[in-house]
Amino acid sequence: MPAGYVIAQITVTDPEAYKDYVAAVSPIVDSYGGEYLVRGGPMEAFEAAPIGERVVVIRFPTIEKARAWYHSPEYQPVRAMRQAASTSLQILVEGS
Repeated sequence: MPAGYVIAQITVTDPEAYKDYVAAVSPIVDSYGGEYLVRGGPMEAFEAAPIGERVVVIRFPTIEKARAWYHSPEYQPVRAMRQAASTSLQILVEGS
């Protein structure tokens, strides 16, 4: 069964509040079998300007697990924390 990847391009607008989001989201990601493959770090854009200044990639065992995490009741208030502390593009991709 293919894995599910959540890929986000993020611009943090409130670094202190974003730290609270990072602390709150990690245990929820873990509970859905998610694994951070990329969490910030230097990046280079080749063909277009990135939407955000930070890239995050989370691998879930299946696309269904990734979707369940994103729509889960426990993630909703944490997602609101992220939205208040940043702007972003979030996508879900099926992969190997």
